[in-house]
Amino acid sequence: ARSRLASMRRALESSALRLARSTTCARAVPSACQPDTSVLERACCGDDPSSSSLACTPVPHNWRVSRGLAARVGGTSSLGERVSKEFAPRGDLRDAASSASPSRPNDHEDAIRPSSRFHSRHSRRALATRGNGFPDVAGANRLVTGHERGKLNDQRDDEPLTWVDKTFPKELVPYAKLARLDKPTGAHLLMWPCFWSAALAAEPGHFPDPYHLVLFATGSLLLRGAGCTINDLWDRDIDRKITRTKTRPLASGAVTQTNAVFFLGAQLAGGLAVLLQFDDFTRVLASSSLVMVTAYPAMKRITHWPQLFLGLTINWGALVGWAAAKGSLEPSVVLPLYLSAAAWTLVYDTIYAHQDKKDDVTAGVKSTALHFGEDTKEYLGAFSGLAVAGLVGAGAGGGGG
Repeated sequence: ARSRLASMRRALESSALRLARSTTCARAVPSACQPDTSVLERACCGDDPSSSSLACTPVPHNWRVSRGLAARVGGTSSLGERVSKEFAPRGDLRDAASSASPSRPNDHEDAIRPSSRFHSRHSRRALATRGNGFPDVAGANRLVTGHERGKLNDQRDDEPLTWVDKTFPKELVPYAKLARLDKPTGAHLLMWPCFWSAALAAEPGHFPDPYHLVLFATGSLLLRGAGCTINDLWDRDIDRKITRTKTRPLASGAVTQTNAVFFLGAQLAGGLAVLLQFDDFTRVLASSSLVMVTAYPAMKRITHWPQLFLGLTINWGALVGWAAAKGSLEPSVVLPLYLSAAAWTLVYDTIYAHQDKKDDVTAGVKSTALHFGEDTKEYLGAFSGLAVAGLVGAGAGGGGG
């Protein structure tokens, strides 16, 4: 039986040597895992055939691991001497390593540096070893403790750091994210219809009133934040079920419902301060949009067209911009502009809603993405045409006035 085992070992060593010399192995196996053929040849020629098993292990830096492996595999002093010549660490570490006890099988280091004789700089950076001396490229085989696993899961769930995380005090970050200050695109989408309408209302050859533009920008930021807070108060239970929204402050518990209500009051107070800078007609017209802002979160529960209602809500500024400049409304201009902007919103928000389709079905939420289904391209093409036609109509109406 012993001779048969020795024969099988020699056959395996011969196969390993041929594989190590092949170009296929060089292409398929990372450099950190490729066996060192010179060590393999010297080990095969030695008097201890079992030592060849060491040659297929990339050279580790930790002397104790190597010596422990040699003792377990070979169990001879000659093998230990051969390993010491091939795997010996730097001189400044040899004394400390030789005086230390061998590593236990379950001990391991996060990352070690193999000898530069056998591995490139990139291989050394990626190579780590398990406690039994075998290779672990980029930590793939390294044991992960429960504490480390929890940290990895937290990193996987967390969103990337934004300018809000880096700028605001830690206590205010959840409120800034509740107002979506880290995602300002929504405020821009609320602001542009105000600017368009104000530009159409300006005298030919003149810019809109800069003071009004500043008020529109400030009001858009505040009203968008208030709208997002209202939406999250409505949807906090649904948001927990949707992958994209489960980290929102209310859904994750970073902000309590009571504090969110107080924060909403502060944003509405700021919006009121902006609104009081306009005339009475503009104040009434602008404040009436709050009814739609409050009702919007319910639309996804009762209709398949919440994106259309969103378009009618956030593009209310197409009416306000003209009213602030003229003190009245001109239907031939503002209505085509308003409906054009609403159609434009339906297009981009339907595209946005497609990423949540599976979660929406689970949560029982309705959307145009689910309603349009396979016909989404045709619907979006039609609404895009309406958006362009509305812009043309508003321009024609403004020029005719």
